[in-house]
Amino acid sequence: MSDQEAPATEATPTGTGDDEDPASETPEHGEGAAQRVDPARTIAELEDAWRRSAAELDNFRKRCARDVVRGREQERAVVAASWLPVVDNLERALEHASSDPDSVVEGVRAVLAQAVGVLADLGYPRRDDDGRAFDPAVHEAVSTMSGGGLVPGTVAQVVRPGYGPDDKLLRPAAVVVATRAT
Repeated sequence: MSDQEAPATEATPTGTGDDEDPASETPEHGEGAAQRVDPARTIAELEDAWRRSAAELDNFRKRCARDVVRGREQERAVVAASWLPVVDNLERALEHASSDPDSVVEGVRAVLAQAVGVLADLGYPRRDDDGRAFDPAVHEAVSTMSGGGLVPGTVAQVVRPGYGPDDKLLRPAAVVVATRAT
């Protein structure tokens, strides 16, 4: 016989008792009898496994919900902390309001620039939409204007600036749109 040829074996039907494992014999039925599965015990084991799995899933859901809440709280704290310097500078500007009103205006402009910087750092830069083509996805038309050499369908004036990139807009810009002269 070559190495590639396998010896022929005689097939015996399973469950005849001839090839049963002696460890599976039950003493109450005598030698050679197959151990019988108790359906009630199997059902109880499956129900127990199902209940444990359901409890694990419920615990996982609760843990995920806690993690989401914790993540939101942490993110809110980061955002709030980024605004604290802006609040501090506004308070400083108010302290000096009575002494030199002109310096207050300069201070408020600086605080505004700082606030716009905070928004940009958070991923929502201020949009510069003057002269751009009107896009209803990122602009909110509040009025129209004709004449003045403006190209029809473009933003003639920004009434309220928008913040954020086109795909993650925080707030659309309120704009006046140029139209054809009539």
